[in-house]
Amino acid sequence: MAEAFARMHGRGLLEAYSAGSHPSGAINKKALSSMMERGYDLAAHRSKSLRDVPDIEYDCAVTMGCGDACPAVRAKERREWAVPDPKNMNMDDFNRVRDSIEKRVVALIEEITL
Repeated sequence: MAEAFARMHGRGLLEAYSAGSHPSGAINKKALSSMMERGYDLAAHRSKSLRDVPDIEYDCAVTMGCGDACPAVRAKERREWAVPDPKNMNMDDFNRVRDSIEKRVVALIEEITL
């Protein structure tokens, strides 16, 4: 969801990649539905491993509880967002997490593009 929001709100300003330390291999159905409510179709996305993103030094890497796997991603700056994993939440709680992620992404874009 963070990548989708970065693409939505940062179009033309940045490139965004997302990956997980333990990807499931499939996009969560709740995420598909939740993001469709925001006008973004995640159907073309896939669950990716950290090995699937470009091996470059990123300006900023935002992590959400990836533990020891994230230091393998080179970045000039790192931020840890304490965002709960919504995959087993009901839709109302899932959407609250989605909205929290969107607010964080928008704030980060505003900060780094000033």
